[in-house]
Amino acid sequence: MSQSIKRSIFRWIHIVFSIPIFGYIYSPFEKIPDYAPAVRYVFLPILVLSGLWMWKGHVLRRLISKRPAEQGASSAGQWQRVRYRLNEQDAMPADGAAE
Repeated sequence: MSQSIKRSIFRWIHIVFSIPIFGYIYSPFEKIPDYAPAVRYVFLPILVLSGLWMWKGHVLRRLISKRPAEQGASSAGQWQRVRYRLNEQDAMPADGAAE
């Protein structure tokens, strides 16, 4: 499954599970107790988790998989490797001989 399909699925989960929250907010005051348990314990947690996954899922995937991020996600890791290599070259003696 491609990353764009996964993003689309999470977006739709986020949108669909936010609909009952709008009903909870804009419903008459007398009907709020009917919506409260479902909104508090089902819809809101799913909405928060899907939002956090869309926002910081790449960090969690990197921590779980123990491998570098995917190519299109971020180039920060590449720049860190470049800086590390440059720092290694600066630490080496100019003539290449070990001291």
